[in-house]
Amino acid sequence: MTHVNVLDPGASPLDYYGFELRRYREAAGLTQRQLGDILNYTGSLVGQIETARKLPTLEFSQRADAALNTGGLLSRLVVLVMRSQLPAWFQQVAELEVRAVEICTFQTHMVHGLLQTKAYVRAVLGVLDETNLDDRTAVRLARQCIFEKEEPPVFWMILSEAALHQEVGGREVMREQLAHLLSFENNPLINIQVLPFAAGAHAGLQGSFNLYRFPSDPTIVYTEGYGSGHPTANPDTVKDCSLRYDHLQAAALSLKESAELIRRVMEDRYGEQLA
Repeated sequence: MTHVNVLDPGASPLDYYGFELRRYREAAGLTQRQLGDILNYTGSLVGQIETARKLPTLEFSQRADAALNTGGLLSRLVVLVMRSQLPAWFQQVAELEVRAVEICTFQTHMVHGLLQTKAYVRAVLGVLDETNLDDRTAVRLARQCIFEKEEPPVFWMILSEAALHQEVGGREVMREQLAHLLSFENNPLINIQVLPFAAGAHAGLQGSFNLYRFPSDPTIVYTEGYGSGHPTANPDTVKDCSLRYDHLQAAALSLKESAELIRRVMEDRYGEQLA
């Protein structure tokens, strides 16, 4: 167990966060319990965060920033903390998400992580491994803060119709997830198209992939396997996947038709069932 007196702020973003939280708390003349009372958390939780034994949440950080007058430091740090807790092989991808001005994704069997609800995330991450599920869920959800930036990326998702029918987490979870997708219906920066079963053979049969585009840097293609990710800026791969994405968009339903299908599946498959 890490002792507060030997906490090294340079060891990791989590250690640095704990160090700064303790420094601001002590400067305010508060005990861990007193700060916990102000924030509506336990003093024990404050102590665990200060000693890098517990992940802070964005809500905790925002409350602590307000109470300790940090100028928003902890809310900025928590983004780095969450990113550092991602699997090592995925951290580079999370950085691509932050820097990209446009993200295009084709998903064959589930909703992309940037548009997943909390319950859907828990169901996905909990398969075969429920250890630290709360923290792992919070870490994935934290990636979605890119949509709250001053200049958020344009996000396009082409989703196979199969993903609408794959009952991840149960009926209520799926209904909530599909309703969440519909909440972006009038958001020009977040666009969702469904590739219907009727499309038959299509340009994405080899699997899911993402395209990350930047103002000046080369476009990156990202594919994923079990426990590994594969980003590449190889021009031939980028050209091939960009062409595939264009064809997938042409084969997919329009934005309006996609929303109608999502709504229909949500009601017919996951709606309230009469006895």
